[in-house]
Amino acid sequence: MAMDAAEIQSMIKEALPDAHVEIRDLAGDGDHYAAVVVSEAFRGKSRVQQHQMVFKALKGRMGGELHALALQTSAPE
Repeated sequence: MAMDAAEIQSMIKEALPDAHVEIRDLAGDGDHYAAVVVSEAFRGKSRVQQHQMVFKALKGRMGGELHALALQTSAPE
């Protein structure tokens, strides 16, 4: 079963409450998304660490309910 954009956004915001999150359904199938996540929690972290934080927020659903998520992460400017 696919996840919807609102659920993905909610899970990320739960783990990173200050985050600005934009989710886009890339294929219209509820299975392939792109996300832009901007959070102060990312400051000083490598890109890999930032992505790990987002994947952790999704509580193991990557690769299952959520097939693909193209991530763009950063700290606020």
